[in-house]
Amino acid sequence: MAILQAQIEQIDAMLSLVADKLSRATLTAPFDGIVVAGDLHQLLGTPVELGKVLFTVAPLDSYRVILQVEERDISYLKLGQRGELTLSGIPHRQMEFSVEQITPVSTAQDGRNFFRVEARLFNPSDRVRPGMEGVGKVDVDERRLIWIWTHNLIDWVRLTVWKWLF
Repeated sequence: MAILQAQIEQIDAMLSLVADKLSRATLTAPFDGIVVAGDLHQLLGTPVELGKVLFTVAPLDSYRVILQVEERDISYLKLGQRGELTLSGIPHRQMEFSVEQITPVSTAQDGRNFFRVEARLFNPSDRVRPGMEGVGKVDVDERRLIWIWTHNLIDWVRLTVWKWLF
């Protein structure tokens, strides 16, 4: 009887351990959203280190717009400026946004430097999903047409002359 009692206690302890492991294996996001990165099928059977990112979840109720602004245009942007965004997947709908943060570090992409500018959408469409891309236009101020057409050329000439002379 003592041996059977010990075996029953051992099995109860094993069941308790399995139940504890199962309770720690459940992942719950702190908000409703959609998984935008991560594939658990590739991680099956592999050990997971503490702090390793398994999934990236994006909320469905608020969106952060990331604008890539060329370095030659970044000086025209200020916090609070408003603009419009048109997404490739929803080309018939323009959504308003406001500039919230300008990152002071540029990143190189396709041979050009871009600054990351974060903006907040005011009236997002219910068809907007994380990862969508499009075109954003920020209202800077009014300029003369001649300046709009020639400012890139004039800036290039100034930079080239400065490199030759100094």
